[in-house]
Amino acid sequence: MPKGYVALVLHAHLPFVRHPEYGHFLEEDWLYEAITETYIPLLRMMEALNRDGVPWKLTMSLTPPLLAMLSDDVLKHRYAQRLDMLIELAEKEIRRTSEHGHLNYLANHYHRQFLETRDFWRKWEGDLVAAFRSQMETGNLEIITCGATHAYLPHYRWYPEAVRAQIAVAVDQHIRLLGQAPKGIWLPECAYYPGLDRHLAEFGIRYFISDAHGILFAHPRPRYDNYAPIFCEESGVAAFGRDLETSVQVWSKDSGYPGDPIYREFYRDIGYDLPLDYIGPYVQPDGKRKNVGIKYHRITGKTEHKELYDPYWARERAAVHAGNFMFNRERQVEYLHAKYGREPIVVAPYDAELFGHWWYEGPWWLEYLIRKSAYDQNVYELTHLADYLRRHPTQQVAQPAESSWGNAGYHEVWLSDVNAWIYNHLHRATEMMIDAAKKRPEAFGLERRALNQMVRELMLAQSSDWAFIMKTGTMVEYANRRTENHLRRFLRLHSMVESGNIDEKWLLKVEALDNIFPFVDYRVYR
Repeated sequence: MPKGYVALVLHAHLPFVRHPEYGHFLEEDWLYEAITETYIPLLRMMEALNRDGVPWKLTMSLTPPLLAMLSDDVLKHRYAQRLDMLIELAEKEIRRTSEHGHLNYLANHYHRQFLETRDFWRKWEGDLVAAFRSQMETGNLEIITCGATHAYLPHYRWYPEAVRAQIAVAVDQHIRLLGQAPKGIWLPECAYYPGLDRHLAEFGIRYFISDAHGILFAHPRPRYDNYAPIFCEESGVAAFGRDLETSVQVWSKDSGYPGDPIYREFYRDIGYDLPLDYIGPYVQPDGKRKNVGIKYHRITGKTEHKELYDPYWARERAAVHAGNFMFNRERQVEYLHAKYGREPIVVAPYDAELFGHWWYEGPWWLEYLIRKSAYDQNVYELTHLADYLRRHPTQQVAQPAESSWGNAGYHEVWLSDVNAWIYNHLHRATEMMIDAAKKRPEAFGLERRALNQMVRELMLAQSSDWAFIMKTGTMVEYANRRTENHLRRFLRLHSMVESGNIDEKWLLKVEALDNIFPFVDYRVYR
């Protein structure tokens, strides 16, 4: 029997960004980059582990906006075009660097990577949701859900209909696309408030993930700190706490693994380094530069000077870091087992996009860690959170504390001087949606379509991503515009419904633009 357990949890999420009204839209690159650099590498890793008979367990959240984008024909077609362009650019780079041995080696490395990515894409006919579902069906990958549009739920606690709607729509979509109900949820931004668990229990969700202080400050104080889940007092839903030690090792920009000087430098990209007359066809149509995904330099140090990257040595370093992480977990689990006299669980949650996108070597590190955990130690066992609950059905009952995993641990990132203005509008729109739904027990035809589209517009406006972007100061204009546009559309739809004069031509246009959750039913707000 193991002395303890380690649960690796990856949160795969992107905001719903889809602009078919434009031939090219910069923010859609968020999805295309994540597919190439994170989602397909992770899926290929899972296939390799299965092929080699390696026992493994991994938990991932696939959020409803991400599932919607991965299922969208427009975005899938555009991604395939983007991938073909990357392959074409890599072929040009092979020719351009033919006289420079190291650069040519790197150009060939990227060319091979892009070809393998396209082979995987074509094998699954562009259906990555099916690819993830196939891994889930092996029992090795557990897929959990999130809020319907990643709304920051504590800011809607006064509107239980709105909180319930975010969970109901998420669970419904999970069942429709993945074939089974989720056992767990990654609360948006890990943000919890007392009473939220009752809504989770209503939809059969067995557990959620909290930041460490959400468990450590629970009442009464947990006997096993955050190395065992607690059961919420009223609902019985389990709350697992994030382990701080594993977070620092991977997340910290100063002492974490991704900052190693051998690893690839994210901020040096040929989209900015090469002459515009050469790179122009692969950046934005107006000539503005952007990252194209080919990066030739390593982190090197905290200076502008960057040495050339070598994936061979980076992969070797990833193996060393995986071994170090495993060693630390062995010692940690042994210490905790001796301290508590029971098998602890160390929960290690991360943003999935860290692996491959921000930290290029992340998927290599993860695969090495899983293989080493299976064969090079016998202290801990990798587990799903649902599996742990089945094995350990008796836990302490306590009330988790209000918390999030944002800066300072509470709500200030999503409610600050730069984004607080959105909530008066969002709360008023929420009240209007609840009222409209309650006044209409059964709507038909155009009225029903308009009410359903009101739900889509409101939920898209509620996305926590827009408030987060406003706070961090990146792409603020886009975040402001998305919030305002969805609210404007919501208000126009509401006016049409109230007046009984619905402009079907305009409604068709909006339904085509904001087509998330085609199955949604406005009565969820009742």
